Amino acid sequence: MTTSLEGRIILVTGASAGIGFATAEELVQRGATVIGAARNIKTIQELSAKVDGKGKGELFPVKADISKEEDILTLFKEIDKKYGKLDVLINNAGRGGSGTLLEGNTQEWKDILDLNVLGLTIASREAVKLIESGKSTNGHIINVSSVLGHYVPNGQGFQFYAGAKHMVTALTKALRKSVQAKNIRVTNLSPGIVATEIVERVAGKAAAEAFNGPHKVLEAKDIADAIVYILTAPTHVNIDELTISPTK
Repeated sequence: MTTSLEGRIILVTGASAGIGFATAEELVQRGATVIGAARNIKTIQELSAKVDGKGKGELFPVKADISKEEDILTLFKEIDKKYGKLDVLINNAGRGGSGTLLEGNTQEWKDILDLNVLGLTIASREAVKLIESGKSTNGHIINVSSVLGHYVPNGQGFQFYAGAKHMVTALTKALRKSVQAKNIRVTNLSPGIVATEIVERVAGKAAAEAFNGPHKVLEAKDIADAIVYILTAPTHVNIDELTISPTK
């Protein structure tokens, strides 16, 4: 029997665009109470105004930089104060990087680690605390990783990014072992190339168009649908890893 999303308190990081935005929208439509966190919350605010009163769920935008521990701690305090609990954390906030290991920018590497690895880990730690203290009966943490968390691409681009995503894969496995006794489910979600603004932001418009190529790549909605699938699985089922790739 599938699990309902209605009434579940769900935090989505990086919710202002791409996968995070599509996920927040889909979860609200399915009756969840969603906290959408991002540095720039304008688009989340617009989505909140759009869906307000039109469905069973609700969306609350919160400004937070997940690369900063103080922002993460403040975010969870606000959730605890407002709801007194948390059911689900979707660790989606992340950034890319295209430099090689021999020519890459040190600050870019630090930024990737701060957001993609440390921010994700700190948020997971705080989420487990709130899931437990709020006595959630259906706790779940989903880490949005990448297929590059499982292999290193042949080209010289995205090498450090791939290394960071390998860390996410390992950290997700470790987290799953750590919370099994607490009855909290943990999933590593690894999309292939998705048509979001991240490639263009990192490598430029021409590179983004080349990535898309002649074949259709994944859309943010495809990943949002996968997250719904993971969260609605029966409570005795843990989807450890889900990898999604474009057909071609």
